Amino acid sequence: MKNDYESGSLKLRGAVAMGTGVMIGAGIFALTGQVAELAGPLFPLVFLVAAVVSAFSAYSYVKMSNAYPSAGGIAMFLKKAYGRSLMTGAGALLMLFSMIINESLVARTFGTYTLQLFDVSQSSQWVPILATK
Repeated sequence: MKNDYESGSLKLRGAVAMGTGVMIGAGIFALTGQVAELAGPLFPLVFLVAAVVSAFSAYSYVKMSNAYPSAGGIAMFLKKAYGRSLMTGAGALLMLFSMIINESLVARTFGTYTLQLFDVSQSSQWVPILATK
């Protein structure tokens, strides 16, 4: 088996930190209030179900990275599953787009939360300005 892992690449500790940061940024800071509003009194149950789903997802990533150590991330996993195909390329691009959307969601949430510290209208141009900084 060829090892695609290169020295100086993201290690397990860095990958866990990055994944945790994305989950905390998007899942807790950006979405919790909206989910709580939609779920109403079932919010604790919904939060628990989300934790279980996240645990399965994290477990599968750990098992895949142990079986196929690589610096390629999700694109490498897709290549192992589907080979070099249109499906692999499309899946990798969709994952890239979802990461960009996630980061923009977290950035806008940061801008919105920052403005709540001051007496500034949420409709002002400060939300996108703060999101890009």
